[in-house]
Amino acid sequence: MSWEVIGIWLGALLSLCLYSFLYKDNPFYKFAEHLFVGMSAGYWVIYAIMNVLVPNWWQKLVPLEGGFQPIWLVPGVLSLFMLFRLIPKLAGLSRLSLALIVGTGAGISITAMLQTRALAQVNGTIIALGQGGGWFDWVSNIIMVTGVVCGLVYFFFSKSHTGVFGGAANVGITLLMVAFGASFGYTVMARISLLIGQTQFLLFEWLPTMGIHL
Repeated sequence: MSWEVIGIWLGALLSLCLYSFLYKDNPFYKFAEHLFVGMSAGYWVIYAIMNVLVPNWWQKLVPLEGGFQPIWLVPGVLSLFMLFRLIPKLAGLSRLSLALIVGTGAGISITAMLQTRALAQVNGTIIALGQGGGWFDWVSNIIMVTGVVCGLVYFFFSKSHTGVFGGAANVGITLLMVAFGASFGYTVMARISLLIGQTQFLLFEWLPTMGIHL
């Protein structure tokens, strides 16, 4: 039996262990779940060490060309402070590292977030209703602008949702529900696609190893 066949059998048996949860929670499912979590955690620990810690810190602390760079001890100490969360008496030191991470991350990402999730969305909404020339583009622009305005009206809680204002809010919540439904449907389709791929693996790769060909 080749290593390829052994790998196919392991993948198939673990897949069946996971699918056994459809019947009820059982030891086979728990074994596969714990194995997946453990292997994922181990993989990402090694990945972080080899692809983040070593090139971004160790190779700069002790470069191949040049001497020891003591300034890089500072991020090393701050990283060590993060592990002090496991020691109750020293857990307060981790707040220094967390504050630096949160503050730096917020300062770096705020510009990108503002450009991509605020200004770009506003710019995409402020359009001429007749832009595009065709009737389909015109109707699409009307729906988009109406949906954005009505959606914002729904989240405006300083005024009671009655009359015309309430009607616009109802239109907004309807369009929001349609958007959420479409997003959920996309998620379901993605999961079904994964199910189809795994089913094809079981039918067309695992069963042939037992002499069963479909």
